[in-house]
Amino acid sequence: MKGTVAFTSLGCDKNRVDSEVMLGLLQQEDFRIVADEKDADILVVNTCCFIKDALEESIETILEMAKYKETGRCKGLIVAGCLGQRYEEDIFQEMPEVDAVIGTASYEAIAEVAERLLQGEKEIRHLEDIHLPMRDENGKLRMLSTPGYFAYLKISEGCDNLCTYCVIPKIRGRHRSRTIESLVEEATLLASQGVKELVLVAQDTSIYGRDLYGEIKLPELLQALCNIEGIEWIRILYCYPETLTDKTIEIMAKEEKICHYIDMPIQHGCDSVLKRMGRKSSQDLIRTKIQKLREAMPDIAIRTTLIVGFPGETEEEFSELCSFIQEMKFERLGVFTYSQEEGTPAAQLPDQIEEEVKDERKNILMEIQKGISADYCMNQVGKEVSVLIEGKLPQEEIYCARTKQDAPDIDGLVFVSATEELISGDIVKVEILESSDYDLIGEVVYGDELGQ
Repeated sequence: MKGTVAFTSLGCDKNRVDSEVMLGLLQQEDFRIVADEKDADILVVNTCCFIKDALEESIETILEMAKYKETGRCKGLIVAGCLGQRYEEDIFQEMPEVDAVIGTASYEAIAEVAERLLQGEKEIRHLEDIHLPMRDENGKLRMLSTPGYFAYLKISEGCDNLCTYCVIPKIRGRHRSRTIESLVEEATLLASQGVKELVLVAQDTSIYGRDLYGEIKLPELLQALCNIEGIEWIRILYCYPETLTDKTIEIMAKEEKICHYIDMPIQHGCDSVLKRMGRKSSQDLIRTKIQKLREAMPDIAIRTTLIVGFPGETEEEFSELCSFIQEMKFERLGVFTYSQEEGTPAAQLPDQIEEEVKDERKNILMEIQKGISADYCMNQVGKEVSVLIEGKLPQEEIYCARTKQDAPDIDGLVFVSATEELISGDIVKVEILESSDYDLIGEVVYGDELGQ
């Protein structure tokens, strides 16, 4: 054994996949992964800095981990991911506790950097060109950090959208897809390890394959994944409305394994704000895509995210957004307040909005959504649905579960009563008996075949 490593992964599920790849690479090179930071020779913080709050969390976590140089056995502290890519020089100048920085295109160097730290080197920089193609082979080495019954499948890296508020293209590079063959190989391996649900993630899943094949290949990828034995649910996150194709909608409706669920970030519902954001969508386009999705799959749950307080957002524009949300009735919705990020065009726009106004607008939207969600949940009462068991509450015979319309760690839960023992990862039929604003309560339906 070369040494022990403890990992802290911050930010999104795409970051989580990067962390799992690094963990797998370290294991392959004879490092032992430990859970307790005080037992680690090397500490790794995989960071996020998408918005100000994420940046602050990353810095706080780095400084917290640095304490183990005094109280533990830590010989090296590595900052990986977005913060390192964006602020390499600042990190070494402002945080001398950091011994190495690994950029977003350099994860395969993690074991080499760890070894160099154990040999006494300091201030190691490993940042490669963020526009290089993705390395297909690394995914096969992943050490999963999710429960064994589901896993994220990162199908591409980077983004071509160039939204005026976003730093991702500068940190992650242009959009680069993995090959269909490599993703099927990885998904097949995950299925052999007991994974039942695949959650497809990328900065923009809707344009998957366009860079490699000259056209969008998400439908073909979905079809190939549906053919893998053992995979029972396939979920799609981060599809942009302007590039969500009719062919993708058709295969979602046709294939039983594909969850009738989509995460489709629209960011706003007013055309003038969308234009300032650099978005290529519009109210009419969004309406059309939602209509097509709901016509093809009447039971679909559409999740979206919004940004309030974008520079220059007037009361009239915000009111238009509220009306649009009331009209569309998204089954799932999250709201962010605009974060003024240095190096983005939006940061230079006039009429920046005060934080108090942003927070007030966020609260108004979430209150609107609370009513929409409560109505949706109430309409599920009396239905029989398939759920995936995720664990058991301390109360006797009460389990936590998710429907196909609920993504892990994001959406609501179903609290399930059962007279027979259930195991996490089981898929069972449940009758919905009660509802709250965001969650459901039900009981197992016996006499039916368990499963889909």
